Amino acid sequence: METIYDGLIQYLMLIALLTFHEFGHAWTAWKCGDDTARLQGRVSLNPVVHMDIIGTVVLPLMMIFLPYGYSRFMIGWAKPVPVNPYNLGQPRRDDILVTMAGPGMNLILAVLLVALARTGIIFHSMAMAVLCLQAARLSLLLCFFNLIPIPPLDGSHVMRNLAGMSYETYANLARYGFIAVIVLLQIKPVQDTLNAVTDGTLGWLAQLFGVH
Repeated sequence: METIYDGLIQYLMLIALLTFHEFGHAWTAWKCGDDTARLQGRVSLNPVVHMDIIGTVVLPLMMIFLPYGYSRFMIGWAKPVPVNPYNLGQPRRDDILVTMAGPGMNLILAVLLVALARTGIIFHSMAMAVLCLQAARLSLLLCFFNLIPIPPLDGSHVMRNLAGMSYETYANLARYGFIAVIVLLQIKPVQDTLNAVTDGTLGWLAQLFGVH
């Protein structure tokens, strides 16, 4: 029961972090000249408007309620933010900015959460410090996970720009990309690599803020 409880806490953290991630995409697109996401209500911190049935609900909850229970590897994704590249001032540059805004938001949140964990330690609130560090780790995991160059993950947008792939070809690949992502997440070396990069970065941030 305790394992499921811990998993549900992590799930709520995941929802919040995914919401900020997609807000980062939508806000940056708006500021770069494309108001498609804004008109669809996506420049918002309301998690409901960003939820994807598979990536935000089914997959994360399966990780909690599978027979082996909650593990340290909980991941998911939200509904992609709609972007019309033809509205962007400088399409190639702005598309990369919009793409990196999501992982960038997760990185910023991780830094703030580790700083908040340090505050919790100063005021002798270890429960607060532990929760903040757990959320920071999950935020970093989302950051690095989204940099994987498989459609529709953010890293694939950067690769699309570098390869000069058309938007139409990319859209066709992204339509089935979530299947490849789910398969990839079952490969242990992939999980181990993501965990290693995440834990290494978290350790560096903890050392930077004096969190032991």
